[in-house]
Amino acid sequence: MQTTHFFIGQIIQHKLFNYRGIIFDVDFQFSGTDDWYNNVAHSRPSKQQPWYRILVDNASHQTYVAEQNLNLSESLLAINNPLINDYFTKTANNVYASKIIKN
Repeated sequence: MQTTHFFIGQIIQHKLFNYRGIIFDVDFQFSGTDDWYNNVAHSRPSKQQPWYRILVDNASHQTYVAEQNLNLSESLLAINNPLINDYFTKTANNVYASKIIKN
């Protein structure tokens, strides 16, 4: 099984597009469709690495990003995304704790 370098609740910076966000889900390898990969993943990162679902800061959308395109964010400012409260509770110092989601 693949190991990941990042975890749910961690604030990251995208290397290529320079946006911040917070990880809310992890796949140990690409789990999207070939159509999505061919149309959206222009840098063609390997599918055989962890991929992360990210709530984008100062936006209302999410992204799906290969691990090779992420760094830890140097800024720990709060994440501004309308979906943040669906996934996390914020504690002191802008540390985010994952909510348990029941189906």
